[in-house]
Amino acid sequence: MRIGVITFPGSLDDRDALRAVRIAGGEPVALWHGDHDLQGVDALVLPGGFSYGDYLRCGAIASLSPIMTEVVDAAGKGMPVLGICNGFQMLAEAHLVAGGLIRNDHGNFIRRDQHLIVENADTPWTSGFEQGQEIVIPLKNGEGGFIASAEELKRLEGEGLVVFRYTGVNPNGSLDDIAGVRNERGNVVGLMPHPEHAVEPGFGPDTAAAMRSGVDGLTFFTSVIRSTLIDA
Repeated sequence: MRIGVITFPGSLDDRDALRAVRIAGGEPVALWHGDHDLQGVDALVLPGGFSYGDYLRCGAIASLSPIMTEVVDAAGKGMPVLGICNGFQMLAEAHLVAGGLIRNDHGNFIRRDQHLIVENADTPWTSGFEQGQEIVIPLKNGEGGFIASAEELKRLEGEGLVVFRYTGVNPNGSLDDIAGVRNERGNVVGLMPHPEHAVEPGFGPDTAAAMRSGVDGLTFFTSVIRSTLIDA
């Protein structure tokens, strides 16, 4: 399975995402924001970073990059798309998922190993989890506060579009402790934490078993590979 990872000016975690795809058993494909060619990939990752220096709004300029025309079209046809941190912000700016992201309520950049509850395991990216499962995924952001109108929040909750929720602590003031959401079809998922940083023993979050042994993030990538192969 070929999974494309798009590099934008200011992307920081594109190489990590490519590595995560490889470790999961997929074929990573590096894509460039200025192109219109998705190179026949089966799924897409919009990685974290500070695209265009986070000028205007985080993800706003990147959401208008040439390749995003193809991303929107592919998402509309059902291709699995994952937006991580800055990529989540791009998805929101491109209206591929609901809501928006604003500066953390405490005003500081935060880096921590974050506990999450899986609220929806019925997506290509989360099918390897159980609903209600608690996982640990690294988080690092300065503008990760999820916002939406009261009406939109009610819809997100009522239609099961919340995919991940912060537990233990809300690190950035996100409404309803929302850490990630999906679109109505379920193929597009955005979240602020970084699953690509928890895919390899020795480099992930600490666990009760050993330091840096957490690999909960790997399930995102193995899930999409398995679900896409099943659909094929």
